[in-house]
Amino acid sequence: MDYISTRGGASPLDFKGVTLAGLASDGGLFIPREWPQFTHDDIAAMAGLPYAQVAARVMAPFVGASLAPERLLELCEAAYGRFAHAAVAPIKQLDERQWLLELFHGPTLAFKDVALQLLGLLFEEFLKDGDRHLTVVGATSGDTGSAAIEALAGRAHVDVFMLHPRGRVSEVQRRQMTTVLAPNIHNIAIGGSFDDAQATVKRMFGDTAMTGRFRISAVNSINWARLMAQVVYYFTAAVALGAPHRKIAFSVPTGNFGDVFAGYVAARMGLPVERLIVATNVNDILHRAIASGDYSAQGVTPTDAPSMDIQVSSNFERLLFDAGGRDGAAMAEQMRGFDGARAMQLTHAQREGAAALFSSARVDADAMNAAMRWAHHAAGEVIDPHTAIGLYAARAADLPPHVPVVTLATAHPAKFGPAVKAATGVDPVLPERLADLHEREERYDVLSGEYDAIASYVAERATVSADPA
Repeated sequence: MDYISTRGGASPLDFKGVTLAGLASDGGLFIPREWPQFTHDDIAAMAGLPYAQVAARVMAPFVGASLAPERLLELCEAAYGRFAHAAVAPIKQLDERQWLLELFHGPTLAFKDVALQLLGLLFEEFLKDGDRHLTVVGATSGDTGSAAIEALAGRAHVDVFMLHPRGRVSEVQRRQMTTVLAPNIHNIAIGGSFDDAQATVKRMFGDTAMTGRFRISAVNSINWARLMAQVVYYFTAAVALGAPHRKIAFSVPTGNFGDVFAGYVAARMGLPVERLIVATNVNDILHRAIASGDYSAQGVTPTDAPSMDIQVSSNFERLLFDAGGRDGAAMAEQMRGFDGARAMQLTHAQREGAAALFSSARVDADAMNAAMRWAHHAAGEVIDPHTAIGLYAARAADLPPHVPVVTLATAHPAKFGPAVKAATGVDPVLPERLADLHEREERYDVLSGEYDAIASYVAERATVSADPA
């Protein structure tokens, strides 16, 4: 298996190469040259297996020769052995049709743990020989940062610089990042939005003054290895509900498009997916793009679902590339136009390719709160605002009546306690292992959103790599 850039100008890399690189040298995102295929029998054979074993089977074609199969399984068992639920990603029934896929049983109570616990181990595995050093630069709208920090804190050969928009993440999200005091962890609160932070990270990958000294990599879902790990729970959930013998629909609260693109990958691999519902909040660029082909960035509106307060969805480029005919040169030109105008229209091929599997919904604050109340009163479940957006879209979706709908429950409700309490009257409690979070010491630096200030901060603290290229 090798990987190509969505923009066609970077040399292909193997799995190890794309894991350490993160973003392609031409500014594009890595994607497999071809999609591996699972047969009906391959998928049926996953029934009843432990999560780690399914993970190793699903990821093996993507990993290729970069890891021996037995070593991949060992890493999966180590990554998912830290989860508080033995099933790792259990499903829970809400009514005769609606289901929740609980993805918040990892160390930081968010779905990002499913991928980042493994990614931390992969970094360590690929860097253990020699004197190579990785400088991980990430942007977070809340959950990626804490999950990456938890996975990488104290690891040799890795420095982490995590940018979050100051005042635009929940207090629990911030404290989960800033109370980790390991010397290789650097938290940076910047002025502006998540989109500003993400733009800074992408710019650093193209800054030869930085890449000439440091081996810069990513933990955001622009890193293929992270996205690959998220494909697994689509298989486990679907098989638990009867796949491959029947189709399953998924509703995904979505900001940066990585989580729902993982569902697209699962479908391309042969999983019988009826529909992927892209559920956005009022920051609805993805809904507009899928519904009408209008991919235009507007101002970011802060909401009670801050992890979705995004207007530029990095992973959407992967879908546009794959659904639009895999023309790297055309994709590069289209993205250059978007970078300049902050707006573009999807091509006919891109719209048709997306429409084959995706639908979308825009969910405002009133609808989000209504979904939280319904889950609590009708099903006895307390859910967070992001999950509520997915659930509202799932219940409103026009689907065949026999198709079960799985909403991805992306975060523990206690991460967004004030919003949950306001909607339901319930004050969710953090698990015991995080009960003292609000008493822990915090450490972070505040910088402007200016690129030069952030690059200088990183350059002063990062370890120069023996092979930065």
